[in-house]
Amino acid sequence: MISRVAQGTAAETLALRYLEAQGLTLETRNFRCRGGELDLIMRDGEHLVFVEVRSRRYARYGDPAESVTRTKQQRLLRAATVYLQRQSADRPCRFDVIAILHPDDTPHIEWIRDAFQHG
Repeated sequence: MISRVAQGTAAETLALRYLEAQGLTLETRNFRCRGGELDLIMRDGEHLVFVEVRSRRYARYGDPAESVTRTKQQRLLRAATVYLQRQSADRPCRFDVIAILHPDDTPHIEWIRDAFQHG
């Protein structure tokens, strides 16, 4: 059985490849700070995109995207604020979610752009 950390890393790698195929470029992976963690930070044209990757094997406990609760959104916003302050970045930003459901060997990827309102 694969560990939870290995599953998370594999899901992030799959999400990264998917987004790169859509034309986004990686800026940072696994940014951690006291306020939280950002799985992927991508560039989409002039936008800086903070990507939360959620993965589940089965949907019986809900869609992976549904697990991004209001509390989790607040942690993502805090971490993004720290990142922007450290980078002295002043660019338009958005928060996306990549939800991966893989009940068999073929993952189903859902890309939710601007997944929640912030600010």
